[in-house]
Formats: sequence, C-alpha cells, structure tokens
Amino acid sequence: MQKRWRILPFDPDQVEQLETRANVSAVVAQLLLNRGIDSPELISTFLETKLSGLRPPEALPGISQAAEVIYDAVKANKKILIYGDYDADGMTASAIMMRCLTILQADVTYFAPNRLADGYGLNADQIRRHHDQGIQLVISVDCGIANAEEVDIAKGLGMQVVITDHHEFADRLPEADAIVHPRLPGSDYPFGGLCGAAVAFKLAWALCQLDSEATRVKPAHRDFLMMAVGIAAIGTVADVVPLQDENRIIVTHGLRSLKERPPVGLAALMKLTGLSAKREFDAQDIGFNISPRLNASGRLGQAPLGVELLITEDPQRAQDLAEYLDNLNNDRKKIERSINLAAVKQIKEKYDTENDPAFVLAGHGWNAGVIGVVSGRLAEKYGRPVILIALDQMGVRPGIGSARNGGIGNLHEALQHCTEHLLKHGGHAAAAGLSIEESEIDAFRASFCEYIQASVTEEDRIVEVVIDAEASLSQLTPQIIVQMQQLGPFGEANPAPVLCASKVDIVTGTAKRMGGGERHLSVKVSQYGTTLRAVAFGQGDWAEELDQVDGQIDVVFKPVINEFRGQRNVELHLEDWRPVAESA
Repeated sequence: MQKRWRILPFDPDQVEQLETRANVSAVVAQLLLNRGIDSPELISTFLETKLSGLRPPEALPGISQAAEVIYDAVKANKKILIYGDYDADGMTASAIMMRCLTILQADVTYFAPNRLADGYGLNADQIRRHHDQGIQLVISVDCGIANAEEVDIAKGLGMQVVITDHHEFADRLPEADAIVHPRLPGSDYPFGGLCGAAVAFKLAWALCQLDSEATRVKPAHRDFLMMAVGIAAIGTVADVVPLQDENRIIVTHGLRSLKERPPVGLAALMKLTGLSAKREFDAQDIGFNISPRLNASGRLGQAPLGVELLITEDPQRAQDLAEYLDNLNNDRKKIERSINLAAVKQIKEKYDTENDPAFVLAGHGWNAGVIGVVSGRLAEKYGRPVILIALDQMGVRPGIGSARNGGIGNLHEALQHCTEHLLKHGGHAAAAGLSIEESEIDAFRASFCEYIQASVTEEDRIVEVVIDAEASLSQLTPQIIVQMQQLGPFGEANPAPVLCASKVDIVTGTAKRMGGGERHLSVKVSQYGTTLRAVAFGQGDWAEELDQVDGQIDVVFKPVINEFRGQRNVELHLEDWRPVAESA
C-alpha cells in the first residue's frame, strides 16, 4: 500500500502570535490554527462548550408534535412500545426513552431487534405481533424513517406511530403521527449531525418540559436529564457522528455525567473494565470500553440485554449483565480473530496482494454479525475494498455480505454495477451490505473486481496520511498533552492531533507483539535523549519489520497520556513509520 505523508501548511508568524496571545505552546497554537481557531476569543468559545449551548428541544423538527402525541398517550394510559435498533446508538436511544416514560409513569415496554431474524428498522411481523399484544403507540428510536410501508401496516391496525431517527430518507416519508428528524425535509435545523440517542434525548427533554408545564423542568426531571446526557454521549461516540456543534457539547458533558452520576448498569460495567478508577473520561473510553460491549450484545443477537443494562436499577442484576456483556465481548473478539485468520488465509491463497484491486472472501459458518468489523480491518490493512460473505452452513439461506472500501473506490456504485449477481444491497460509498446466493459469488467477485480496477486510478490508490504538525519528542511533556486534550473530545470531524517526528531511533530489542492474538505492537523510540513508549493497535506485524530496520525512522503518531497503576506517562499511538532513507 502506497502512502503519502502531508504536513498541513502553517504561517510561523501566525503561530507565534497565537502562542503569545493565548498562552499556549507552539504545537497547540498550530493545532488550533489548523481547526480555524485563530483568536483567543474563539479559543474560549471552543473550549467552554457550555450545556446551555444546546438548542432548545422545540427547535428540532417535529418534536413538539411528537411530544404531545406521546404525552397524551401516557395520560390516556395507552400501551406504548419503544422500537429500537440493535447497535449501541439504538440501545442508548431506547434506554433514554424508557427511563423518561417510566418517570412519567407510562405503560411502556421496549423491543430491540435481532439483526439476523428481524433485520434493520421496523419489521412488519414484529409490528403485527406487538399489536396482538395490545400495543397502541409505537415510538421508533434510531430507525423508522425509511419504513413507510411498515408504518402503513401499523396505522392500518389502528396503532399510533411516532418516528424518531437521523438516517437517510427513502422515496417517501412515513405517514406517521409525528416525525422527529434533524434533517426533516422543509425544515431548517442548523445541525443535522445528531445521532439517534441525541434525538431521543431532545424528545425526552421536551416531554419533561410538558410534564413540568414550564421550560425549567422539575428537579427530578433535571436529575434524569443530566444522567441521560451521559447515555446520549455513548450513542454519539459509538455511532461515529461528527463531534462538532451540539454533539461536542453532549459528549463533553456526557463524559462528566458518566463519571459523576452513571446509571447502575453502566457503573457496574465501568468498574468491571477499570474505567471507574480513572480520574476523568474521554471519548476513547466510550469507544474502546463501553460501546464495544453494548455492540457485542447486538452482534451476537442479545441486544435486549444491552438496553436492560442501561435501565436496570437492581445492583445485582446490573453486575450480572455487566459480566455477561463482558463475556459476550470476549466471545466476539474470538469470533473476529477466527474469521480474520480464515480471511487472511484466503487472501494469501487466492489473491495477488500487490496488484489485485479488491478482495471478495466467503466462509461457511462465519458470524454475519461481526464480518463488518473484520472487513473494515482488512480494508484498512490492505488499502483496498474488501467484502466478507457469511455463508449458511446448510446452504439453505443466502449469504450475507459486509463491504468496506478502505478509503478507495465507491462501494455503492460498484454494487449497483454488479446488481445482477445480488439479491439485494444497500449502503454508501465507504460501507455497504448485501445478500447473495452462493452460486453467484464467483461471477460477482469477477464483476466487482473488474469495476474497481476500471474505476480506481493509481493516484486514488495512494493513501494520504494528513499530519497536523512536526514535533520533537522532547516537546511532548504531560503539560503540553493536557493542553492538546482540551481540544477534544476527539472523534469524527474533530480528530485527535496527528504529529510526526523525524530521525527517531528504535531502542534495540523493544519492538514486540502484545495483546490478544499478539495483534498489537509495543516499541520504545528515542530522539535527542528523550525516550518514549509507542504502541500500534492492530499492527503486530510491524514488530518484525522494525527489527529489520538499520538506522533511524520517521514516525507519525497521536500523543496521549497513559494511566496505569496511578502513573501518568506520555505515550505515542503509532499511526505510521518509514525509514529515514525513504523520506530523504
């Protein structure tokens, strides 16, 4: 895989002026300028992220009508169903609405679908089943906007339907009693990047105001909302929506909420994962510790337990669920490693890893719930589109495929080109899903690879590594890293700072594999008398490569402070490296 390093340009005079006026280091001044923050006033606004910066709930399109429909149903003692999704965003959205309606003393229950049996979004059979159980109002969270036909079925059965979602629209909008969506056609809400949990949070806020008969909610409702912003932060980080505008406020305050007032189930999960011992949380703590355990329950068909963890008030049940989800996550990792090994074996046996434009891999018994993670990992590793297809052991059901593009090519267009070989497909340029008969896989593979070969240029195949600034290792003091962390929370559209250092020595004998399956790398690097530990996740193969290097290397990394047994040390999360000779 070819890579091109590009250091963002900067004006030294501008950096020096901001460094002096804002009292920050030169590196941090450069990071701020890269984000368009060029004055002390803008820095103050950017760093404060006040909770009052959230727009009032009634500004969100459709929310006033939805709140009235739901509140009237609660007062009429109607049976209400919260219909969620099987990922962490859907679970957190379901939990927020469940907790809100429980406080309002509603007759409410929830449904978290099985990703294989029920599929994504509203399911007609489940709508009918819940109607038979007496449900009178369905509230969708994190789904439903593309389910016009299913809403027609529910309305035909006499049910009320409120849709809350943030996903893309289908050909027609559902004819629901109310629709809450930040990008609803005909509206002008200024920020369309809210996730499902954030939309649910705004609706819960509106319901609390209705029940309080005032903009300022009752103390009990305020306590709930302050706790719910922590749950919404999990959905926001897990769904990889842009950490800008309201999302940045939700995550900033949500992290504090999770530290200070976590729900019982999350407190048990955080204790189990060691998070409760940390002095403060960041978005990566959600991304690496909390959301994977929630998502594992959804990937392995146990999504209702993820919701239950978020709403239970029973400490023993919370402990049991936390342990079960942790075990599920370990199972998920083992399954992923097994599929990854089998997929890499196929790549080595069937493909020219240097020249083939894409990989289409299939295996009997692969778990369809986790192949997306593996295809993403392989697409990133090899720098080209990868499709993994999980085939039914008995050959009765069609294969389920998950595609990731590794930053190269348009998957939506490619699958459209190959549609004659597929039963169905959906997604966008970077990620997609499909179903296919096993007998069509070879023809599909040939057609897909042919399209990628023809549509992707040599220039497209060069992966660009964008670097914020160059820094020496001696500049990376704990104080400077703390200044950098104030630019967070980091995530989509507000990435963690990426730096580079030149002419770095590898400390002899320190490059080693580590972690489960020896997937990760640990190495010590030194420059002008400063030695730091560097780790690279998913890059265990680099250990052998670094051992073969004769001379110095240049490195690209994200600087972090690693907390371990009460010690706080600067550490590098290695993104890329190359021998100095290659950069000369």
